[in-house]
Amino acid sequence: MEKYQDQSCGFEERAADLVSRMTLEEKISQTVFTAAAIDRLGVPAYNYWNEALHGVARAGVATMFPQAVGMAASFDEGLLKHVGEVIAHEGRAKYNANSKYNDRGIFKGLTFWSPNVNIFRDPRWGRGHETYGEDPYLTSRLGVGFIEGIQGDHPKYLKAAACAKHFAVHSGPEALRHEFNAEVSEKELRETYLPAFKACVQEAKVEAVMGAYNRTNGEPCCGSDKLLVQILRDEWGFDGHVTSDCWAIKDFHEFHHVTHTVAESVALAMNKGCDLNCGHLFLLLNQAVNEGLITEDVITKSVTRLIVTRMRLGMFDNPEDVPFNSISYLENDTPESNAFAEEVSRRSLVLLKNDGILPLKPEEIKTIAVIGPNADSRDALIGNYHGTASQYITVLDGIREALPHARILYAEGCHLYKETDSVLEKIPGDRMAEAIEAAKLADVAIVALGLDENLEGEEGDASNAFASGDKRDLCFPGLQSKLLEAVTETGTQVILVNITGSSMDLREADASCKAIVQAFYPGARGGRSVASLLFGEYSPSGKLPVTFYKTGEELPDITDYSMRSGQGRTYRFMKNEPLYPFAYGLNYTSFEYSDIKAAKAGDNFIVTAKVKNIGKIKGNESSLLFVSHGDKTLDVPNWSLKGINNNEIQPGETAELSFTLTKSDLSVFDDEGKEVYAPGKIDIYVGGGQPDNRSFALTGAKPLRITVE
Repeated sequence: MEKYQDQSCGFEERAADLVSRMTLEEKISQTVFTAAAIDRLGVPAYNYWNEALHGVARAGVATMFPQAVGMAASFDEGLLKHVGEVIAHEGRAKYNANSKYNDRGIFKGLTFWSPNVNIFRDPRWGRGHETYGEDPYLTSRLGVGFIEGIQGDHPKYLKAAACAKHFAVHSGPEALRHEFNAEVSEKELRETYLPAFKACVQEAKVEAVMGAYNRTNGEPCCGSDKLLVQILRDEWGFDGHVTSDCWAIKDFHEFHHVTHTVAESVALAMNKGCDLNCGHLFLLLNQAVNEGLITEDVITKSVTRLIVTRMRLGMFDNPEDVPFNSISYLENDTPESNAFAEEVSRRSLVLLKNDGILPLKPEEIKTIAVIGPNADSRDALIGNYHGTASQYITVLDGIREALPHARILYAEGCHLYKETDSVLEKIPGDRMAEAIEAAKLADVAIVALGLDENLEGEEGDASNAFASGDKRDLCFPGLQSKLLEAVTETGTQVILVNITGSSMDLREADASCKAIVQAFYPGARGGRSVASLLFGEYSPSGKLPVTFYKTGEELPDITDYSMRSGQGRTYRFMKNEPLYPFAYGLNYTSFEYSDIKAAKAGDNFIVTAKVKNIGKIKGNESSLLFVSHGDKTLDVPNWSLKGINNNEIQPGETAELSFTLTKSDLSVFDDEGKEVYAPGKIDIYVGGGQPDNRSFALTGAKPLRITVE
């Protein structure tokens, strides 16, 4: 038995032995995502590219959860961990089944290129709905939970390997991502763009990190000494592997112009710690060796890291010794996992407005109008990077289930973005009259508007007519706004269900609709969750993981990565009042906070409080702790989220809350990006949302406040 076959040895030792037996050409064959088989050493072919953003993606049937930004509205790390566990389990079930037939193609492996922990700093960014929102702390917690669920807690083996992406300072513009240079100060790098990645590496022990397409401060992210060497490996101690984004290496010479040749590009990437090429240029590494641009030792180090990952997944051990190999395909897409996905969907919905119309009483509704281009759209359920569900339940389907005895008048009203539905019709609005008549005849009208992955998404990923994946503005496309106006003018009470992955300009809807539900992309059966909310089967508990600005005109240019430019980005730096603030969301019950206390415990503070359900139905409540530095000469955020506590509370019950604020939670960053502990007073807030005036105006509730020195 050779050492690499000896399961009593450590993975690093075994991997080093295996790689030492490879020729240079064999090593190079392992550095691309379509890693070749090496039969003489018993190395099977393997495809690293798989996706699992909100369910096992792009390779057949699997449970489909809400899009990531929707799951972020739960503010619940434990929920995201459970989601990760289900995804990993189904990933193993599918991998085991495919392996029986030697199907090792793309999207069939156990290396999942998820989660996306970039900061959703600009609501126009098309890929923002892949993220967990605009806040570094929330993104950190949900990223850690998701990764821990994906990778599992087995003492030896990974259930699957997660990948934190896109490292770093990446959030649009999509149209320029292959050539764009994101310029950011050291202060804002540490304050906003790196915390989530740091948590994924140091807390969750994420197995892989993916570099971004763009440059950051002049260096291409997939070949950045600052990001990959100084920060990721030397400072944070990352010991997994780094993969490039797909075909990003060719951008070095074609668009970034930091190199002149393919050989220079592949050498730069691997010399700086990029181990795996999503693409095929690394197959030319031998040319870089011949030109003296890289040594075989560097290639050996990268290949060893890649083999360690595959060994951690159990791919070189006796099959019966790897517990996950027994997971049957029958454990994929189960009734239990789909029921859980519906629960996650319910937790993802945010009630933005309710003038007393909700919850609707089914017994009082004889005729209901269901209107809008997203009312019966499967595309509106799924978001991007999705798999195939075994069942889809649209908003229209969900309302049909909830109202089996009512008359349901369905009208599309308008196309999602075109001015006519029929290619033969020349006059805009050919579906409008039908919608108006349906609304007039109904007791209430549900209008489902918004976007889908074809209108906000990834550059090149869909035939997108709107700025290569990014939104041009925060307005509804096509005739949607005119449709909403026409329906509200009928005098029938209107409830808007906004199905988008990002914030929109909802000022007109806020003025004219009786209620507004932000559904994000609620998952394959999300229409049932929407209907359950509308008819009061549960109390909504979602909170916005992003700010809903009043208008897109107040935003800085999307290419400006400073959080402080203009009127400021996100709740932490914005100067204007939002329409709907970060962390805001209504429910059908009421919570009362009391008894806040703070006690010093070494370098930490222990903050305690109580929250009581003073309403009549049970509800989930995400209790939030925000920190604000009293000395504003420090150039610090308005306030920052630093604690989350989730509880399901019965009517009349009280939950005890406890938060630990570490020394790091109370620190600030100076202009050089160094963490400093400035003396002075710090305000601590605990409640159901932010301590801002707009949240108070919308909810009538202010968080508790206590000041510590």
